[in-house]
Amino acid sequence: MAKTYTGKVVSDKMDKTVTVAITRLVQHPRYKKTVRQVSKFKAHDEANACKKGDSVAITQSRPLSKDKRWVVTEVVERA
Repeated sequence: MAKTYTGKVVSDKMDKTVTVAITRLVQHPRYKKTVRQVSKFKAHDEANACKKGDSVAITQSRPLSKDKRWVVTEVVERA
């Protein structure tokens, strides 16, 4: 089963590739404070449809390049 995440596009400068930031809340192991963690993934965007600030859904796929293992499935909300 492929993983699916929703995140925000932080870079669209590459051809057919966007960088998506996924934000999640994690509890600190010692201090029990809720901390925001951000993970960045490079995702394949075949139509170059995504722009910076868009909210997109990405799905895990086979390795497409050295860093790309995700594909943009849909644009949830335009910036």
